Amino acid sequence: MTDIAIVDYGMGNLRSVHKALEHVAPTASVVVTSDPAVVRQAKRVVVPGQGAMPNCMHELEMRGLRETVLEAAANKPFLGICIGLQMLFDESAEGNIQGLSILPGKVLHFPASAMMQPDGQKLKVPHMGWNQVHQTITHPLWDGIADDARFYFVHSYYVETENEAAIAAQTSYPFPFTCAVAKDNIFAVQFHPEKSHVAGLTLLGNFAKWTPHC
Repeated sequence: MTDIAIVDYGMGNLRSVHKALEHVAPTASVVVTSDPAVVRQAKRVVVPGQGAMPNCMHELEMRGLRETVLEAAANKPFLGICIGLQMLFDESAEGNIQGLSILPGKVLHFPASAMMQPDGQKLKVPHMGWNQVHQTITHPLWDGIADDARFYFVHSYYVETENEAAIAAQTSYPFPFTCAVAKDNIFAVQFHPEKSHVAGLTLLGNFAKWTPHC
């Protein structure tokens, strides 16, 4: 049985995620797969993603992975990264596409009118680079990670959820937005732990041994 399946639907930073998980969990079997059967029998599932949300949802459907991802999110340790976070919600303003509706909320574009620092300096979109992550709950995936540790972001859209209890962390660019969510066996992040050095590797290592109680 595979310990960790990384879902390949053609849109993720798969190599970096794979290498990072192999590094933090050297005795685990970690595979990149587009085979629904392999994902179903894996102990843990990771859904990364880069690119445009409409393309990601289309590829997920075309490869027969939509239902498999829904099943994984319902019954086993599940980690979403970047688009893997955004797809959990009801809808995205990027192409007005429907998400998986696992969590209530929507994905919004950073508003041009708000992208300004207090000193008047204009902020760029996409939000790209290192930013502090403020933990809003205690969670096993935060173990060993200091509050306000810095993680690496690359995105133009952010999630806005109605379920405040699911918010696991926030960051500011320039206003506070949700950058991590947690619910039962699901943990998902807007940032890229595989590109976030020690803090990111710690989070991935925590996921590799996480046994949620749900």
